[in-house]
Amino acid sequence: MKCPYCDNDKTRVIDTSHDGRGGTRRRRVCDHCDQRFSSYERPILATPMLVKRDGTREEFSRDKVLAGVRVACAKRPVAAADIEHIAGEIEAELQQLGRAEVPSRLVGDKIIAKLKELDEVAYIRYAIVYLGLDDLESIRTEIDRLLQTK
Repeated sequence: MKCPYCDNDKTRVIDTSHDGRGGTRRRRVCDHCDQRFSSYERPILATPMLVKRDGTREEFSRDKVLAGVRVACAKRPVAAADIEHIAGEIEAELQQLGRAEVPSRLVGDKIIAKLKELDEVAYIRYAIVYLGLDDLESIRTEIDRLLQTK
């Protein structure tokens, strides 16, 4: 592994930990400049193709999930790690399905369920776009439904 500070090829692993999704975090130190850094390894598993409403197919994009959740969580007290965790969970759940194709709606449903648990305001922001809440009455109805489940 190359050092990100000096581009030296000689680095040593000083600590290794594993997460529940099969990833490995390694703490490393450069033999040349003595800087410490972390690397993260995760297995590359096949994710299913997403079938959109219009019938087109698209590869699952973790970056798209991250972008959508980040927009919904903008200026909210939500840690970046929580956003990464949501994207990782969704990716892992899709991989565990073991199917070649899934409806894109499944991804949206998973995102909205996780946002509902994480932050209610972020949930409403995402729901406005995802559920097509295009007037104040439909938004109020969704907020009232959210308040009733509390």
